[in-house]
Amino acid sequence: MQDILTQLAQGFATAGTPINLLWALLGCTLGTAVGVLPGIGPATAVAMLLPITAQVEPTASMIFFAGIYYGAMYGGSTTSILLNTPGEAGSMVTAMEGNRMAKSGRAGAALATAAIGSFVAGTIATVVVTFAAPGVATLAVKLAAPEYFLLMLLAFCTVSAVLGASTLRGITSLCIGLAMGLIGLDQISGQGRYTGNVPELMDGLEVVLIAVGLFAVAEVLYAVMYEGRVVETRNPLSKVHMSRADWRRSWPAWLRATAIGTPFGCVPAGGSEIPTFLSYATEKKLSKHPEEFGTVGAIEGVAGPEAANNAAITATLIPLLALGIPASNTTAVLLSAFQSYGINPGPQLFDSNASLVWALIASLYIGNVMLLVLNLPLVGLWVKLLKIPKPALYAGILIFATVGVYGMRQSTFDLVLLYGIGLLGVVLRRLDFPTAPVVVGMILGPLAEAHLRNALSIGEGRWTVFLQRPMSLALLAIILAVLALPTLVRLARNRVTSAPRP
Repeated sequence: MQDILTQLAQGFATAGTPINLLWALLGCTLGTAVGVLPGIGPATAVAMLLPITAQVEPTASMIFFAGIYYGAMYGGSTTSILLNTPGEAGSMVTAMEGNRMAKSGRAGAALATAAIGSFVAGTIATVVVTFAAPGVATLAVKLAAPEYFLLMLLAFCTVSAVLGASTLRGITSLCIGLAMGLIGLDQISGQGRYTGNVPELMDGLEVVLIAVGLFAVAEVLYAVMYEGRVVETRNPLSKVHMSRADWRRSWPAWLRATAIGTPFGCVPAGGSEIPTFLSYATEKKLSKHPEEFGTVGAIEGVAGPEAANNAAITATLIPLLALGIPASNTTAVLLSAFQSYGINPGPQLFDSNASLVWALIASLYIGNVMLLVLNLPLVGLWVKLLKIPKPALYAGILIFATVGVYGMRQSTFDLVLLYGIGLLGVVLRRLDFPTAPVVVGMILGPLAEAHLRNALSIGEGRWTVFLQRPMSLALLAIILAVLALPTLVRLARNRVTSAPRP
């Protein structure tokens, strides 16, 4: 405990320097703007800015990206409440009651409870990250090559199963990423693999280029090619404040939602959608004003889901930092951001890059305060961002992506590859295949291959090495459960619905 507090104090000293505070403020501001603008999520923003920040010091860069990440969660509530247009999947439930409150002339109260609830939940979840992540990392350090390989196999299974519309689609996307990760020189023999005698491919594919192509370029191309013109109607903005009755109804919902959202964030690939729906269902069941749900809008239906969303989003940093497992699209891009600096998130991170990790965690506390200040008094300013024409917005994203990728190696081949990957992203999205598993497979694939080879060396070529260690057996059981449970639950549900009623 004392050691954690000492390291956190050192993290505050690093994050509190003027330059890092400026990066945190810039990230929070940009993240809020990204959250407000429909259709541009934090994953797209971080991917677009990865090449631009390549020369920035790693700690400042990660503080900046973290600010974008949870800033977008704050800003997303504004669009959901005023426009009924959730920019992120986690904001869908907020829109259900928040937009009804706005139509009833209570947009200000809805925005206030969303912002304050996000602050409360985010702060509590950050405390959990502070004390839980080092413990998880300490436990993981005791693992050997067999456990590391199975841990990455678990990441493949969970990301494929949760981030896709179906497990098959998720696994297909993952295999595409694994194939991309094999391109380049073999780690042991040094021979080129799948390069097609193209010199630019000998060093493998750039993770940053793939992330920018799949998220930023593909997002713009898909919007231009397939999304028609949407007529948006904005509800009037009332004064952003809460009455005493609103406070009495909101604070229990914030606490309950935090308790629901935080565990889901801690579980690899837990996501933020499930806890928001659970929070909404809980508040609807416990509310003393059930008649407001679905009619004039219940403030608990905004306070709970928004707090659950932010708690889950903040807690996803535990599996990312301690295990190197991304739990969402944005954490997959953040994983590539770490990789671009030669940093591998995982059990060793708290030892090899302790100053960066603790500065990042300290910046979460600072960023939550910044976001509260940015969201409550300046909400009118954020609403004006909605007037930016979509063509100009998309053109700016493409310019940023193109200039950033070209600036990495000044290679024309990289630009051709960037837009080729962008078209691949369009195809994947059109066919409802998730893109995050592609990035995860590309990053973790080579590492999994290395750990598999090391594990077989330990076992002298015998596959039974994975059955001879208690932790390996436990991980195998978890992997089988992740793969089998969704199918078993679906079969049980079908059996219940198809059973004849007496």
